[in-house]
Amino acid sequence: MSTFLLILHGLLAVALLGSITHQAVAVIWPARSKAGFVNAYRSVSSRAYVNANIVLFLVVAFLGGYIYPIYRVWVRTYMENARLFPAVGSFEIKEQFIAIGLGMLPLYWLVWRRPDPASDSARTAVTLIFCFIIWFSFIVGHILNNIRGFFGL
Repeated sequence: MSTFLLILHGLLAVALLGSITHQAVAVIWPARSKAGFVNAYRSVSSRAYVNANIVLFLVVAFLGGYIYPIYRVWVRTYMENARLFPAVGSFEIKEQFIAIGLGMLPLYWLVWRRPDPASDSARTAVTLIFCFIIWFSFIVGHILNNIRGFFGL
């Protein structure tokens, strides 16, 4: 069951990663037309991704919290015994970033609720910070999974 939940956590994290990246690219580099693949990618409605990003972030964070005790007992113990302290420390930083991301969710929702030109910079900043948190968390989680595998089983 743990392996299934970890795979589900990873798949939903990939969906979140794609969604937030798509939104961030559209916010930073808006397109004027939909001609061509790159312009079509950039010309999406950034506002359409907000609720999906919030729900995906909450689900991924919940799944991560559910499988966290297994990591704490099996994976972290192994990494500490193997003296892989940078990997352990990077996961500690990931935990802090996820907590910041959870705290930012209401602000993220608020700045996108009724977009107006006066709040463009706030929307861009919050979206990019949220995107950074998700990318950092994904990369760290992926690296740690590669170090120990699916809970070392």
